[in-house]
Amino acid sequence: MHKITPFLWFDEGAEEAANLYVSVFNGRIVEERRWGAGGPAPEGSLMSVAFEIDGHEYQAFNGGPGHPFSDSFSLVANVDTQEELDAAWSKLLEGGGEPVACGWLTDRFGVSWQIVPTVLGELLSDPDPGRATRAMQAMLGMVKLDIAELKAAAEG
Repeated sequence: MHKITPFLWFDEGAEEAANLYVSVFNGRIVEERRWGAGGPAPEGSLMSVAFEIDGHEYQAFNGGPGHPFSDSFSLVANVDTQEELDAAWSKLLEGGGEPVACGWLTDRFGVSWQIVPTVLGELLSDPDPGRATRAMQAMLGMVKLDIAELKAAAEG
């Protein structure tokens, strides 16, 4: 069986990004690799770092400029409570991140995130089309998602 691992190319800051992500989502650093002699970066500096969040492995690479992130690729963090949502949101925005819309943000490294409460899927797929539409309209008007407001909107 193949193992597919997301590979994130950073200009620099892969180690800092990985440390942020594992702290926000209770993950762990798996392995660090350093540049050797004759590489494009100083010998001994971080080349890449493997990290794990919720049993999923990611690779972060210090590859230099020329390959910026875009919101065409994002990481989705499903959370159960408003407290989890608020904590992830604020930590990912620290140091220069930007809120976008509808639960999306871009962290200071340029990586796009969707911080989504698990209840949103239930609300948007409610068998009552009026409830689902009201929840969708509420979500579309939000930047950071608010679980209580989403539920209230669904109720009408």
